[in-house]
Amino acid sequence: MRGLFWKFFTITWLMMAASIAGLFAISALLDVGPLSQDIARQQRVFALDVAERLLAQEGEEAAKSFARAARAAPQLVELSISEIGPASVCGDIDTETMRDVVADGRCIRVTSTTPEPGIVAGTWPKLVPWLSALIASAVSAFWLARYLIRPVAYLRHGLSALAHGRFDVRIGDKMDGRKDEVMALAHDFDASAARLQELQEVQQRLFHDVSHELRSPLSRLQAATGVLRQNPSKLEAMMDRMDREIERIDGLVGEILTLARLTAGSGDRAVQTLDLMDLLNEIVEDATFEAQARGIAVSHDRAAAFVAEVDGELIYRAFENVIRNAMKYSPDNSRVSICSQIVDGTLRVTVTDEGPGVPVSELERIFQPFSRGTDAAALNGFGLGLAITRQAIEQHGGRVTASTAARGGLAVTLEIPQATAHKRGGAT
Repeated sequence: MRGLFWKFFTITWLMMAASIAGLFAISALLDVGPLSQDIARQQRVFALDVAERLLAQEGEEAAKSFARAARAAPQLVELSISEIGPASVCGDIDTETMRDVVADGRCIRVTSTTPEPGIVAGTWPKLVPWLSALIASAVSAFWLARYLIRPVAYLRHGLSALAHGRFDVRIGDKMDGRKDEVMALAHDFDASAARLQELQEVQQRLFHDVSHELRSPLSRLQAATGVLRQNPSKLEAMMDRMDREIERIDGLVGEILTLARLTAGSGDRAVQTLDLMDLLNEIVEDATFEAQARGIAVSHDRAAAFVAEVDGELIYRAFENVIRNAMKYSPDNSRVSICSQIVDGTLRVTVTDEGPGVPVSELERIFQPFSRGTDAAALNGFGLGLAITRQAIEQHGGRVTASTAARGGLAVTLEIPQATAHKRGGAT
């Protein structure tokens, strides 16, 4: 939160500094400092004192000369000098605006005629600092509140949109180029919304694909029962056909449940300490035996032993799905190569076939549920094997990628990092 803290600190400090500068600027421009009224009063009193002394010591002309000079001063002081009678009429008058002075046997009155400020003019100088501080604090509070509330409002709008099922909402582009924790929160929100949108699309596509995959065997089951009603003598043949369709539905449901469990990220996995090379070698031996019927040669360039704490069933499914997928799409009398090696503490298993391959534009799509190649229609399968493989490996901290093989087939690489496994030296 340091970036946001320093941004708040800078904004608050700048606004306070601006308010102080504004206070001095207003005082300088309007000349309404807090002491100006007191200074003006003292100036009047001082002018009256000087005029009184000049009358008593220098005479009336000297006092009038001073009065003219006072009127011409930058800080105007109006003085009125007038004779009111003989010396006997002079009273004891000594106020801030009037003095009676006896000079040359006469009573001369000195009066300050400078107008007194009204209530507003007298109160205004005292209110200026407080009004300036109030306005400055209001402006700073407004901008600070706006700075804080706007992203919160965008986030609230985004969360409301998510609550109503609109996962296409994004708020990162509304943050006006911010580069702080609020922007990071907006990016996290956008990433979450994108993930929810992706999951929604996957769910909708999964529902569509599941219904499509189930419709075909159910239609064949319905056809088989119709044939039995019309011709009971075909019971044995129809029962075999119904068994195959039921087995197909059972396999599809099992694959869907496995994929759903992996997608949900269930943490209730049975973890065992296994040598993944022994596990892989067992799968390769079974595949080699089955491949003999089609003349497919299966080779395994095995790496050193690699001990890992993994869910053995999931890793077995992942390896088996890739190897059997390679055999399924390989033509007769071809070759399937399996290369396992340990690179920087990561187990890397690459399975390469000599089948028709996959276009580069579809290499990523084959890992999506119910995604199958153009030649898959003639082969058994639901298009879930590679999707299960990716989920299983990613839940162990690894990754699965596909590429085009040198001979035109498909190469699938599975990687399990050292963070999940513990390597044990020695080749076999």
